[in-house]
Amino acid sequence: MSTARDDVLARVRAALRDVPAGEDPVAPAYRPPAAAPDDVVALFVERVSDYRATVHHADDVAALAARVCAEHGARRIAIPPALPADWRPAGLELREDDGLSARDLDALDGTLTGCAVAIAETGTIVLDAGPRSGRRALTLVPDLHLCVVQRSQVLATVPDAIRALDGHRGPFTFVSGPSATSDIELDRVEGVHGPRRLEVLLTE
Repeated sequence: MSTARDDVLARVRAALRDVPAGEDPVAPAYRPPAAAPDDVVALFVERVSDYRATVHHADDVAALAARVCAEHGARRIAIPPALPADWRPAGLELREDDGLSARDLDALDGTLTGCAVAIAETGTIVLDAGPRSGRRALTLVPDLHLCVVQRSQVLATVPDAIRALDGHRGPFTFVSGPSATSDIELDRVEGVHGPRRLEVLLTE
């Protein structure tokens, strides 16, 4: 008796019968035309904004982070231990993550981190659990995430990002906007499995 698998494979073979000899029946991988760096960054900003994240252009990361935190009423902020000194906002209580428990992180107002790379095509930020990204819990438990993205970290496509991450240990977290999900009736719910608010600080 024929199995469902046999039926599917038979249909695939039938569909490929008219492919000329020597021609690859698999379509080549999609790759958009090369874009100038400024165009890649502009596309990243557009796509991130589509996900209801807010993008800020920062000349002074620490000052902007302080202002954004003030807008959210956030005063107690978790940071990875290796966060650069010139990214650390003054006037806030900064808690370096030395193994803070989930309860400790949940009691804080937000977190401020860097990232590994960002992807223009999908508006995605990639965290690699490295010195600037911090461990995964740092960016999943607090309700507000401020993420510093340097322009040089913005890459055009997902394959570009995967190549750039070669040699990074991970684990990797791909963040496309604030945490959100929808049920079968498309009712949007935010904050189910991560922060409800994502603020991107774009800098040199």
